[in-house]
Amino acid sequence: MNLKSKALIIAIMFASFTADAQAQAPRPLRTFTVVSEPGASVWLGSVFFGVTDSSGRLKIRTAAPGVRTVRVRAAGFSEASARLLPAHRGDLTVKLTPTNDEAELAFQEGERQSVLDRAKAIAAYRKAIGLDPKLVRAHLALARNLAETGDADAALKVLGDVKKISPRNAEASAIEGRIYKDVAEEAKAIASFKRAIVEGRGFQPEAYTGLGLLYKEKAEVLEDSDPAGSEKAFDEAAKNLSIAVDQLSGAPDATIIMQLLGLIYEKRKRYNEAIAIYQEFLRLFPDSVEAEAVRSFIVQIRKEIARDQ
Repeated sequence: MNLKSKALIIAIMFASFTADAQAQAPRPLRTFTVVSEPGASVWLGSVFFGVTDSSGRLKIRTAAPGVRTVRVRAAGFSEASARLLPAHRGDLTVKLTPTNDEAELAFQEGERQSVLDRAKAIAAYRKAIGLDPKLVRAHLALARNLAETGDADAALKVLGDVKKISPRNAEASAIEGRIYKDVAEEAKAIASFKRAIVEGRGFQPEAYTGLGLLYKEKAEVLEDSDPAGSEKAFDEAAKNLSIAVDQLSGAPDATIIMQLLGLIYEKRKRYNEAIAIYQEFLRLFPDSVEAEAVRSFIVQIRKEIARDQ
């Protein structure tokens, strides 16, 4: 082997090591506890993080750095929010005020019914909109539930109403993208997801997830007929799912997306990145029911790397 070949191999090995080290560098996170009413739902910005326990507490261990808005909602109360400042640690109290607003209470009934009886949920959301036509979250929830029943046309009509009230609503565009994806309108789905990202000023994990899933499904369809196109689509899926994972910052929804991303990396033989995302999964969700399976993924990948050497 000549000196030029040796130098090239060393350069490739160094680049691989550097990329692996950067990929595995743990993202800085912080822990704090939301204190509010028992059974209250908690969001960081637009990302759902869970429900407070019987004492009204929810510990969040994966908050990203910077200023964040914490939103809290509970049945019978008006929604409230608080700013999470960069230096904050410990308890963050978010006081809720009881409400008699009929539109809000109807919306909350829709939320309760959405996991029990979708038809009753839809009726409750429609009642909330009838009482307050500008209640955007009721429109969005109605559109989601209509889409889940397979009524894409009705859902899209509701989203059209949302855009009249809130013209640059990123969530509405993300839901629209999901609907178009489900009815195989690929071009419209991509356009809606990308618009959602622009409207969200770059932050829209639902839209990035939608794009990732769309390209993943496209890659799987092309595997036999167009291997090169399939590889390109898998890489596009990985790019978008990776951004979604980063933006979710350890929220519950990240568990499935991280595993999907890892599987795509494995399929593309991007083994260092697969190991990195699985290790990050174990850091964020050490007590997850999937943790043991994820550990086994890492073991298998390392065996695959050893066989390839």
